[in-house]
Amino acid sequence: MKTLSDVVTIVKGHPDFANAGMLLCHNGVVRATSRDGRPVSGLRVSVNHERLAAMLASHRKRPGIVDIQVDIAEDTDLSVGEDVMVLVVAGDVRENVIPVLTETLDAVKMTVTRKTEYFVSEKMS
Repeated sequence: MKTLSDVVTIVKGHPDFANAGMLLCHNGVVRATSRDGRPVSGLRVSVNHERLAAMLASHRKRPGIVDIQVDIAEDTDLSVGEDVMVLVVAGDVRENVIPVLTETLDAVKMTVTRKTEYFVSEKMS
């Protein structure tokens, strides 16, 4: 998986990057507990690449957006503290960039990826 720094470098290499006034970044990591509070030993993520490509193409067309890049650690067993996903949105002003980062992140989590959490009492496969 690419690091946040790697993805920022890719975004900064975009031919229209001079139009960007900000980069907004998300670095998701494996949390030690699930949303319902159960102890987690790790997780695995799968990605629907067709949905991801379509969603990114749509979000990149939003006003003021220069580029969006995402890298997801897929089909590998991840332990607590490891990076799951990095997402970088470059755009002109915060009023355009902040909502696009939020909507892109939500779309990735709700429609593009599926995660399997492994709980402390279970073994990762």
